[in-house]
Amino acid sequence: MEFGFCGINYKSAGLDIRDIVNFTDSRKMEMFHRLEKEGISQCMVLSTCNRSEVYYFYQNSKLPVIVKNIYQKMFPQIDLKNYLSSMQGENALKHLFFVASGMDSQILGEDQILGQVREAFEFSKTMGYSRKELNGVVRNAITCAKKIKTELKISEIPLSVSYVGIKQLEREYGIDGKRVLIIGSGQTAALALRYVYHYNTEKIILCNRTSSHAGRLKTEFPDIYIEDFEKRYDILKECDIVISATSSPHLVIRREKCTICRKMYFLDLAAPRDIDISFMEVSDCRLVNLDMLQEVVQKNQKDRESLVNQSREIIEQSVLQTLNWMLTARVDETIQSLQIKCKEIAEDSFCYINRKIELSEREQKIIRRTLEASFKRLLKEPIEELKKLETAEEQDQYKDTLAKLFQIQGIDKDKKE
Repeated sequence: MEFGFCGINYKSAGLDIRDIVNFTDSRKMEMFHRLEKEGISQCMVLSTCNRSEVYYFYQNSKLPVIVKNIYQKMFPQIDLKNYLSSMQGENALKHLFFVASGMDSQILGEDQILGQVREAFEFSKTMGYSRKELNGVVRNAITCAKKIKTELKISEIPLSVSYVGIKQLEREYGIDGKRVLIIGSGQTAALALRYVYHYNTEKIILCNRTSSHAGRLKTEFPDIYIEDFEKRYDILKECDIVISATSSPHLVIRREKCTICRKMYFLDLAAPRDIDISFMEVSDCRLVNLDMLQEVVQKNQKDRESLVNQSREIIEQSVLQTLNWMLTARVDETIQSLQIKCKEIAEDSFCYINRKIELSEREQKIIRRTLEASFKRLLKEPIEELKKLETAEEQDQYKDTLAKLFQIQGIDKDKKE
């Protein structure tokens, strides 16, 4: 059997395409059933916001084209010809290992994809579409990803501007016990709120022009206080930290409208800027904006990229080990059939001797063990040579020969059609 991959991801398809091409659980089951009708009994569907990919084992060399056609038919409302990617063999294996380890993600080295691979794998197993071969490949990919995560710690180098900003705020000023004003409720502001919320702050106040957006964040973070946007200057007087991330084309916090009563920290995550840059001239104020943070983010990006080559070496080694395992796995059933055949002959021989000669219980055990050991010794070298075969074609030839020589039934079912 060969390993294959087919699907789309953020590299080949924009968000408008990925929004349409996604697999719910019911759609995954439909895909499984369609593939099963074509003779593919082991498959896994990985569907996230950035990718919708099918991994599978196949026997007939025509099947990768058929899988691609089936995938297209799952989404008839759109022509996927220019978006679908397809790989087989070692390339498909490498792709899965790179995906699981976060080396193929938009955010290089991110952790979330590993959990998504696990979930896809568990679903496939639960539905009965993952057995020995797919189990082994996916588990090896997960193990490889864990090794990269543990040894290289790529995901611990932050790339999110919000996260970098909050960490710098923590180092320079501290967050625990502080009163925090967050202005805005978009994606960046929500992310900053999510990070700050985990600290032991005295109070978090959110100001936003759109009350419905603020209300949704209040549902997720019930301990925060929601105030009118127009009151921001009054609220600012009682706060230690101000974080602003709006989409306003104008300044949201102006120096001349502020009364500074204490040492304050301003974190401006907006582009264009939300907070008056003249706060940098106030002795009791510290202002950090995107220009300053981008330097850190760019350095972190380079640090992550420098670890990619080390990750690639780990992946290459793991893929090679998996390929070797797959070659051995192809002949496992043949080896098992040979062992069963020899055990049957050994048992028949023992029964014949036992009928002809009156043996004690001790003698019976000795003769049975001697016969079994002799046949194992006979098979040892042929089995070792069978495992050394380096191509699937050689293995299939030997399997056919062994089936004919030893009259073994049922071991040719793994042959390519």
